[in-house]
Amino acid sequence: MSDHLKEEPQCGGCAGSAGGGGGNSSCRVDHREAEGETDALRRCLNRIHHKIVVMSGKGGVGKSTVAVNLAVALATAGKRVGLLDVDIHGPSIPTMLNLTEARLTAQGDRMIPVGIGELKVMSIGFLLRERDDAVIWRGPMKMGVIRQFLTEVEWGDLDYLIIDSPPGTGDEPLSVCQLIDDAAGAIIVTTPQEVAAADVRKSVDFCLKLDLPILGVVENMSGFACPECGKVTEIFNSGGGQALADRFGLRLLGKVPLDPLVCHAGDSGKPFIYHFSKTATAKAFETIIAPILALSEHDADNNADHETATSNNHQGNHIMKIALPLADGKLCLHFGHCQQFALVDVDDATRKITGTTLVTPPPHEPGLLPQWLGEQGVTDIIAGGMGQRAQMLLAERGITVITGAAAATPEALVTAYLAGTLATGANTCDH
Repeated sequence: MSDHLKEEPQCGGCAGSAGGGGGNSSCRVDHREAEGETDALRRCLNRIHHKIVVMSGKGGVGKSTVAVNLAVALATAGKRVGLLDVDIHGPSIPTMLNLTEARLTAQGDRMIPVGIGELKVMSIGFLLRERDDAVIWRGPMKMGVIRQFLTEVEWGDLDYLIIDSPPGTGDEPLSVCQLIDDAAGAIIVTTPQEVAAADVRKSVDFCLKLDLPILGVVENMSGFACPECGKVTEIFNSGGGQALADRFGLRLLGKVPLDPLVCHAGDSGKPFIYHFSKTATAKAFETIIAPILALSEHDADNNADHETATSNNHQGNHIMKIALPLADGKLCLHFGHCQQFALVDVDDATRKITGTTLVTPPPHEPGLLPQWLGEQGVTDIIAGGMGQRAQMLLAERGITVITGAAAATPEALVTAYLAGTLATGANTCDH
């Protein structure tokens, strides 16, 4: 195994012993180092606009095929794309992209992802001494290496990071969700049969419990596409993907027929959607990526609207308005259930606080606070914890959100924020 990989530090007793004694002096974790790792992770993730997890509750449904072709299609459309393979025990992305002989290079303490055209790729497969080496790790090691893949790989600025996770709802997808608190969402892959859809429903439940948005469902192997005439014939029971989507109120992104060319492309390392773009199956993939491409188009529209609004509202004033949810005069760790908001005005030119106003928010209703804060002219929010839905709605209004701040006075937090010294930790109320 490569020396780039190191074991994730463990902490067993920072809060004291079971008998109520003092802190555990043998704790292996330096908490300042842990905070530094959190800040480094946040800095890296902030450079990636949309993080999308491709997952399924069942193996063999073509999840990696969907992930590879989605990433290639987005890159072909001119987007900056990364493809991260977090299937630690069975990485297939190197094979599907003909990168089995590729090895990573390093620049200082950063790993450089393998490039294929404009696509950046990272997989544990690039770090194995032999292709057939087994990775025999428990959960903490897998969590550690996934953190490294996100933090210590030089992804740069990306429009999309497509994350191919292994089947099921275990360590790898859980680690991804714990490390990435602003994922755009998950794409759930199934095949038409009920026996597959039954397992895949567990992935939907996983996403719901972890507050991970679901972008939609892909029904793979949906009929057989004749290589001679292109006609699609159903060979499995059909409709599993549609039934799954209907049951949970999800979007069916598309149906991908079983095509011998897809199998050939995967085994030979040729991205199907690139090399066989004229086929009916490739057209099905294009239908699937259309809503994903719309995410970045929506960003562009929102950015343009925000820049126009900022210019109109603040021309000549250079005012930032930073909102902080409060309880008893200090930052409330639960964004949606605070007593008051402090609205702190800052002169953007001098970076000085010019005034603070305390306001009472409207009664808590889903989606209401982001609208209300936008109407107050808020440009930035400092919070202890905030759900992904609220973060998404605020981002749509061009409002910058910082989570994981500690309970302190609004003036102290804003001063640290303006100085670039604001310490942040875990999102304390991500639901």
